[in-house]
Amino acid sequence: MITMRNIIREGHPSLTKKSELVKLPLSKEDFEVGYSLLEYVKNSQDEAMVKKYKLRPSVGLAAVQINVLKRMFAMHVEDFDNVLHSYVFVNPEIIATSQEETYIPGGEGCLSVDRETEGLTPRFYAIKVKGHIIDFDTKEAKPVEMTLSGYPSIVFQHEFDHLNGIMFTTKLYPELPKAFPLFETEDDSED
Repeated sequence: MITMRNIIREGHPSLTKKSELVKLPLSKEDFEVGYSLLEYVKNSQDEAMVKKYKLRPSVGLAAVQINVLKRMFAMHVEDFDNVLHSYVFVNPEIIATSQEETYIPGGEGCLSVDRETEGLTPRFYAIKVKGHIIDFDTKEAKPVEMTLSGYPSIVFQHEFDHLNGIMFTTKLYPELPKAFPLFETEDDSED
């Protein structure tokens, strides 16, 4: 089971390296890496597990963050319609993007970044992706093509950047005049 001690932090050289393609069909080792990534994210959203193992909450985790330089990541997040997007992507690609850009008010966070950051990270509001996702019943990576929008799109892009050695901390801007906030904060709303 992955815990915070397994997660490498900002400054580790692997976090700025491009990850290698995963060979298909999946090896037992690669399946286990994918399983453990998703297990961490799910555990980190369970209050009892967070307390017991001192986990930081998360909606995504890339293999490189546990120092495995392979193109795979897990995400486990609900969209604004309460639809759960729970996947382990293998060799993902972004094949199309929306014109609209968005951002998370207050900025993004990352398990590999232990410091407060200031600034906003631009993301495409919607993306079309392809690659493979792990089917946990058959233990195989199955081809997939899908469109993600809103919060799941942002999570995908954050984790996808990790596969290319890009940290969100290199994409921080004080303001993004051409982008819109993904949701309103109390500061944004009028009284």
